[in-house]
Amino acid sequence: MPFKGSCLCGAVAYEVDAVEDPVMHCHCATCRKAHAAAHGTVALVKPGNFRWLRGEDRLTAYESSPGKVRRFCPVCGSHVVASKEGVDAVLLRVATLDDDPGNRPAMHIWTAHDVPWLAEEGLERHREFSPK
Repeated sequence: MPFKGSCLCGAVAYEVDAVEDPVMHCHCATCRKAHAAAHGTVALVKPGNFRWLRGEDRLTAYESSPGKVRRFCPVCGSHVVASKEGVDAVLLRVATLDDDPGNRPAMHIWTAHDVPWLAEEGLERHREFSPK
């Protein structure tokens, strides 16, 4: 059964048949800035296992480093996929999946780019918005 995914506003949607292992948390500076987050979570998807359902023609592209092109929705800004020269796979931004693929993150990559404020151990956790 395919897994569906989309951008925040729903203008762009896709489906994948399988998410390859490993799922990775990428800490590189470009992922951190592109996602406005401590890291981006990525997985490879074989091209034959990825299909656009809508909005492919609406995507905007940005070459964030030589040979790496990030594609995102121009309406809401969600970064959906990327491609890299020499890699025969879609670099899927796992957080855009609407369905659970069953794969779990197996590693952190580019941790040499970590920032001091990233330390998360010992922080309070809340199921919903903080009560403070």
